[in-house]
Formats: sequence, structure tokens, C-alpha cells
Amino acid sequence: MAASVDSLDAGRRPAPRPGAVPWVAMYHSVGDCSDDPYRITVTPERLERQLAWLRRRGLRGVSVAELLVARARGEGRGLVGLTFDDGYTDFLTTALPLLRRFRCGATLFVLPGRLGGDNEWDPLGPRKPLLTADGIRRVAEEGVEIGSHGLTHVDLTRADDATLTAEVAGSRARLEELTGAPAAGFCYPYGTVDARTVEAVRKAGYTYACAIDPGPLTGPHALPRAHVGQDDTALRLHLKLKLHRLRRRAVEGV
Repeated sequence: MAASVDSLDAGRRPAPRPGAVPWVAMYHSVGDCSDDPYRITVTPERLERQLAWLRRRGLRGVSVAELLVARARGEGRGLVGLTFDDGYTDFLTTALPLLRRFRCGATLFVLPGRLGGDNEWDPLGPRKPLLTADGIRRVAEEGVEIGSHGLTHVDLTRADDATLTAEVAGSRARLEELTGAPAAGFCYPYGTVDARTVEAVRKAGYTYACAIDPGPLTGPHALPRAHVGQDDTALRLHLKLKLHRLRRRAVEGV
């Protein structure tokens, strides 16, 4: 049944409004989703269908940095941001080959304080291994943008000042040392954000930051994203894209 729904390509691609917020998709893990209480996993087959949907629509997935640069030049039409949170090992082994097949770019948000560890912040579900330092460098060498997800995946809105600085500024310094390249992007763990964390990210020197639904804080350092999961067929993706453009507020400067 899923395959038949995926064959649908409802409607025409809506033209972006001037100043409309960019569409950025939020992924996490790519692999077995039989035990997935947080709905953070898509199977390789589902990701392949979703990337094929983008292609049929005349859309191409890119990193957030590339998307924002293109928009600044007035050339962002037809581009969507693809982001993958947490830095799971399966990004390198499973997601990246599919992205390459469809000639898509992406941004991978990693946790330099948990290199080679696992998702121990999730009390439920299976342990998922995270990339090592070497794995992150391999991903970067493939042209994937590497951004920070903080050091250890904590809710920054509940962090004291020292922890907030370490998680935001400290993670950026460690990433740049690891990859030898500037870290332009940040991603708020759990998507939680407030004015204090946005200011910390801005002061740390990040060009942009991704949240989930930042509401009135929406801006270059609090970009909304659309969760994409295993249940997102072509029809659901079409509706998510349409609703995103209708409901999200405009973003000044992007």
C-alpha cells in the first residue's frame, strides 16, 4: 500500500513567496525502524522514495549553508535543506550513498562530546552508535556540511551559563579542530529554544541555527524545520511542504 501512495505526486510545486521561510527537512537515523519509539528513524527504502519525490518535483536537497547562500543570491528556488541530527553511524553507511545517488547535499549535526558513543540521552528504544572522529572527517571529505548539535545533547534552555557556553561555543571550537573547517551551523537539541540560547549561539559566531518550531523567535539563528519520518509518503510530504509555506512566518535576512 505504501508503494502505491508513494507513486502519487499531488499538485504542482508551489512557488515560494518573497521572504518565505526556507523549507528544511529534519531527519535523524536511517536504518531499521521496527523499534522506534521516538519516530527518529526512516528505512533506506523510505529515504530513497522521499529523495525520488524531491526529484520528481524538480527539487534538490542541499546543505543549509548552501541553501542560505543561494537564497541570498536570489537563486534558492528549487532547493530544500536536508538535515540529519545526532551524527549516527548509519548516516555514513546508509544515508550518504543514497544522497550521492540523487546528487543531494546535506547538513549533519554532530555531538563532538560523544564521539563513538551512542544515543544514551534516549531512555527508550535501541542504542544507536554515533560516528567517531574519523567517521565525521570522512563525511566532511564527501562534501557534507558538518554542524554542531552541542557537545552532549542537553536541553540548553535548562542549562546554566557555564554549560551553555561549553555546549555552544565549546562544541564549535572542537568541531573546527576536528574537521579543519569553520562550523557555520548549530542545531538545538530537542528543538528547544529561547531568547537566551539564541543569543548564545549568535555570539558564538554561528551563521545560522536550526530549531523545530521557534515561533516568534524565528530568524537566521532559529530556523524552523519539518520533521520527516517513516510515515511520510509522497502525499504527506506534499502537504507538509504546502503547510510549511502557509504557516511559517517570514524570516528576515534569509
